[in-house]
Amino acid sequence: MIDSASTAIGIPGLTHVEHIGIAVADLEEAVLLWTQLLGVAPYKREEVASEHVTTVFFQCGQTKIELLQATSPESAISKYLERNRPGIHHVAFAVDDIRAEMKRLAEAGYRVLQEEPKAGADDKWICFLHPKSTTGVLVELCQDRGGIEE
Repeated sequence: MIDSASTAIGIPGLTHVEHIGIAVADLEEAVLLWTQLLGVAPYKREEVASEHVTTVFFQCGQTKIELLQATSPESAISKYLERNRPGIHHVAFAVDDIRAEMKRLAEAGYRVLQEEPKAGADDKWICFLHPKSTTGVLVELCQDRGGIEE
């Protein structure tokens, strides 16, 4: 079991649920619904051209809700919605050292989908773990970029 105290003493691990990604077909409708549900407006809207998505983020305590709408048929979100109904797409965990976590998890037998982290939304470095190695859940690792270049 990994606990958040482990990262305070330099042991790698997933520190907390950073966000829950929700694939949506109609971003404006979803923004209205989540604004009413959470009682707060989103704090950020961002297009991530490399991923062919527009994202909207809500803060909910320490965790965030990320709404994702495809901007192109090539988008992973578009392909996801061809096979599934709108809903939870992934669970993202914050990490202090994404490269160390990618290495640790690959060595533990998890299928890491990228060889290197890539720039994602909300000023994060990201990488995904294949759902076949995580009981059917697409898992995202994310680290604040904080000025760190590729």
